[in-house]
Amino acid sequence: FQHRCQHVSFGLVQGMKTRRGEVIFLEDVLNEVRSRMLQNMASAKTTKEVEDPMETAEKVGLAALIIQDFRGLLSSDYQFSWDRALQSRGDTGVFLQYTHARLYSLEQMHGNEQLTDVNVACLQEPDAISVLQHLLRYDEVLYRSSQDLQPKHIVSYLLTLSHLAAVAHKTLPVKGSTPELAQARLCLFQAARLVLAGGMKLLGITPVTQM
Repeated sequence: FQHRCQHVSFGLVQGMKTRRGEVIFLEDVLNEVRSRMLQNMASAKTTKEVEDPMETAEKVGLAALIIQDFRGLLSSDYQFSWDRALQSRGDTGVFLQYTHARLYSLEQMHGNEQLTDVNVACLQEPDAISVLQHLLRYDEVLYRSSQDLQPKHIVSYLLTLSHLAAVAHKTLPVKGSTPELAQARLCLFQAARLVLAGGMKLLGITPVTQM
């Protein structure tokens, strides 16, 4: 495996300070992001539903760090911001995790049923088509990242997928739809979640199912 690894140069992260001072160690950063995420979760209404807040805070916090680090060219310097990295809306790792958890919850709400003989032809709404078209680009994005060794392509793809899925989640209800349409929409959201989860794992992020 080692002979297949290739070192990729990376830039300087500016402005990363923890409460302990100027010198930054990985342990400091991990402790800081866990602490900040726990505080954010404590102020959210859904926190009490999370089985292991500490573990969830760590996974979501790591996603925030990784996405902020991988959004641009690896060789470029960038200004780090705790507040920007930990926002639950916008182009952040927290938003990716939140979207994955919502889509997972949707599947559980409908019994996590096996989707067979689904008629996806009934997915005619623009928001559904936007998600479908974006899903078709996944292989192309993976190939591009493998060619230039830049994770930013995958990051950009996943952020766009999350935004498209969030809009579709609002405009394409499963509950109350005809059985055929409900099945097709569930299949669409499941496909989006699986691609989102797969892409996150490629970046070293563990998807959460509760937030």
